[in-house]
Amino acid sequence: MKEITLRIPESKLHFIKELMKELNIDVCNEVDEFEIPEDQKSIVKERIAKAEKDPKRLLDWDKVQDDFDLDA
Repeated sequence: MKEITLRIPESKLHFIKELMKELNIDVCNEVDEFEIPEDQKSIVKERIAKAEKDPKRLLDWDKVQDDFDLDA
């Protein structure tokens, strides 16, 4: 079984729910908005500050991208 995430306009939500019901597709949960925890925001802000303070510590994506297998 596969799981997918859909972003549906509010105006189409009722239609999609009815369609899924007719197709016997279970709705696991509904999420109105994604919340980012404050501790994760803090980590990102710290990393941005470190990068701004010492940009030489970062790698140039154009130079390292071939080291990653992006099609895997």
